[in-house]
Formats: sequence, C-alpha cells, structure tokens
Amino acid sequence: MYIQPILATGLSVEWTPTVGLTMILCNLFIISIGRFAIKNPGQGPALPVQVPGLFKGFGWVELLATMSLGHVLGAGMILGLASAGVI
Repeated sequence: MYIQPILATGLSVEWTPTVGLTMILCNLFIISIGRFAIKNPGQGPALPVQVPGLFKGFGWVELLATMSLGHVLGAGMILGLASAGVI
C-alpha cells in the first residue's frame, strides 16, 4: 500500500492594486495606533522632512517600528484574504 506524502506549500499572491492598497491601509492603521500608543515619542533622531502637526515628535524610531508592524499585519491580511478568495 502506497501512502501519498502530504506536502506543505506556501501561498503566493501576485501583486495587484488591491494588494498594494491593503498594505497601505494596514500601515496607516498601525501608524495611527502607534502615534497614540508610543509612551515616549521623539527619543531618537527626527525625520528630515516636515511632518503634519498630528505627527510632531514622530521620528525615525517611531516610523520604523510602526512600519515594521504595519508590514507584518499587511502580509497577514493579504495572505488571509487571498486564501479566503477575497483578493
């Protein structure tokens, strides 16, 4: 009797504008949460560009932290929505 091995395969999603929009929205969501959740903002170097008043004191450290978490959330959302057949 031959038993077929079970192979684990990864889900791959091609880039579409919907995938890009999903990633952007996830990053904006996490940035907005991070703006109010970070206890001591502005401890590291400041951004070299002028930022809106809502993001005063938002430097490189806060930007990298929120964008990293935003990309983790975005990747999960994209893979989850793709496996559900939504995108």
